[in-house]
Amino acid sequence: MEGADGAGEPGRRRQFGCASFNQDSTSLALGTRSGYQLFSLTSVEKLDCIHESANTPDVYIVERLFSSSLMVVVSAAMPQRMNIYHFKKGTEICNYSYPSSILSVKLNRQRLVVFLEESIYVHNIKDMKLLKTLLDTPSNPSGLCALSTNQSSSYLAYPGSVTSGDIVVHDTNSLSTVTTIPAHDSPLAALAFNASATKLASASVKGTVIRVFSVPEGERLFEFRRGMKRYVNISSLSFSSDAQFLCASSNTETVHIFKLEQLEPSAEDEAATWTAYMGKMFSAASSYLPGPVSGMMSQDRAFATVHLLSSGQRNVCTLVRIQRLLRLLVATADGQLFIYNVDPQDGGECQLAYKHRLVGVDDETHSGEMQSEGGQLTQETHSSPSYAETAALPASGHATATLTGYSEEGGAKQGDVIPEHEFAVGPVCLDDENEFPPVSNQKSVLAAAGLEMARAECGERERERDGQASAGEMNRRNPFSEFQHEKRETPEGKQTGDLISSENESVYSGKPADR
Repeated sequence: MEGADGAGEPGRRRQFGCASFNQDSTSLALGTRSGYQLFSLTSVEKLDCIHESANTPDVYIVERLFSSSLMVVVSAAMPQRMNIYHFKKGTEICNYSYPSSILSVKLNRQRLVVFLEESIYVHNIKDMKLLKTLLDTPSNPSGLCALSTNQSSSYLAYPGSVTSGDIVVHDTNSLSTVTTIPAHDSPLAALAFNASATKLASASVKGTVIRVFSVPEGERLFEFRRGMKRYVNISSLSFSSDAQFLCASSNTETVHIFKLEQLEPSAEDEAATWTAYMGKMFSAASSYLPGPVSGMMSQDRAFATVHLLSSGQRNVCTLVRIQRLLRLLVATADGQLFIYNVDPQDGGECQLAYKHRLVGVDDETHSGEMQSEGGQLTQETHSSPSYAETAALPASGHATATLTGYSEEGGAKQGDVIPEHEFAVGPVCLDDENEFPPVSNQKSVLAAAGLEMARAECGERERERDGQASAGEMNRRNPFSEFQHEKRETPEGKQTGDLISSENESVYSGKPADR
């Protein structure tokens, strides 16, 4: 969520942070001036902080891959660099640098996508191999985008124009554009896929109308009117897991929940109810009115609403079932999380169930402003190596390495596509015996002992997983494979899940974290 103070003024230092729900809304990640925090959302009564890091200052992008230990973090201190961490081990897996500031990062079980203002980088999340670079995309200073989380499909949606509300839908599995949807007359402000990647919701900068389209066909399915009196900045759209509801939050005090249903009353109901009679009259009359007016009469209104305690600040919202009840969660720019109960039958005004403060008193002044997913960075930036020059700062005692075919001085120019075959001889292998797990670069008995213990622990976990893996086989495995699980945290702290797939002999162009 992007704070208004200082937004759009490059070079002006402002206090900011970020907040994002993971793909299934089971956790909330919060970025602050001092680092980032991760909260579990399995209970409404108590908000458990399952991880906290103070090693990365000025975090403005933080994303978690479902319920795994993989975290993606971008800091204003180095806005061109993306860091990937294994937070349970407290280690950095790798990091990548790009030609300009990173505006947003999206990830699912197949892909990790990095958005710059005029280009998009699509990575294979299993080994971080660069699959495709989308060049010369329309200027997208807010980093607005959406990536589907469905297992079988991986659709990417982003603005197709700077003057109108066109949506480009790109299939990141086949690496091809599926369709372009003329969604709105005004530029886009928000996008969201449902869990099954069959629906795509959108809103424009006017914020009065929210539309839902079928994917991949691009046909309009629903049209909802948020309001008519004023334009608002919609900062967040989110479907419920069953796609029956869609919530929308903005810089006003009202959060709207829409119900995605098209009811056709029976003949008896139509004759018996005054509402049905009037609806029929309005429908008949609308055919004689101009198109815009007729459209306004046919748009559905909010099924349920929430009135926040304050307005004028941006927030992010989501709909999720917690303890078997449908809840609306709203993380606000002043560092609070509001949990509301939603009546799925009757709707109406939602009741506040719990309120949690996400930041302490000491951090409140630093985290009082949060930015939306993909919000534009206005922090004063520092220069960093180009994408092709390096993927990480070398650790002390380790030799530096560059991609084959690229000089240390020049690297790849901005917008150049790095051929995929260049990565086949990259300097770092994820299955290198020194890569998993990363340890400090100290030649000591303690370091060696710690490495052996970690390897033994990993081998134990692998043997429990498939009953066949040995300690020797573990050294040849891809460390990213453990993030291909549907890992869910149970109250006992255990994780369950089935392995999706892994490519054991993959390499990538990154460098390991400092040891």
